[in-house]
Amino acid sequence: MSGTRAAIRYAKAILEIADSKKVATQVAADMALITATINTNAELNTFIQSPTINVDQKESALLEVFANANAVTKSLFHLLKENKRFEILDAIALEYNKLFDIMNGVEVAKVTTAIPMDAALEAKVSAKIATFSNKKITIENTIDPSIIGGFILRIGDKQYNASVANRLQVLKRELSN
Repeated sequence: MSGTRAAIRYAKAILEIADSKKVATQVAADMALITATINTNAELNTFIQSPTINVDQKESALLEVFANANAVTKSLFHLLKENKRFEILDAIALEYNKLFDIMNGVEVAKVTTAIPMDAALEAKVSAKIATFSNKKITIENTIDPSIIGGFILRIGDKQYNASVANRLQVLKRELSN
């Protein structure tokens, strides 16, 4: 839990610096790349998490892997080296992008479907999103075959359940009463 709180503090500080230098969008792209790279490369993740590897080696490796990163992002690597906190880099990147979205009025809609969304379902979901929020929306799709069909939409603390599994549960309750 303290790692998460620390990650939020680092993310806020980096966002503030990036925004003041007018490079918040480029740093957001770096943070998305960092998250994707760490999540898809187990070897890099293990390297970053390892307490036995020297922080200087971690910093130089990250500077090499993310050579095209913005100077603000590279300064984060240096700060993490100074504070010996490389293990929370992924959490910082995630928090940065959440804060960046909030700053730009973008909200994440989590859509759970039984199969990957096609254009027709995405249009239905977008229409439903318009009734929930007037902000810019980013759709994050999760696949869960147990919902059988339809979709479950979550935006913030609101949820709309249009799944077949939910409809069957409602019908079962009605028939049992």
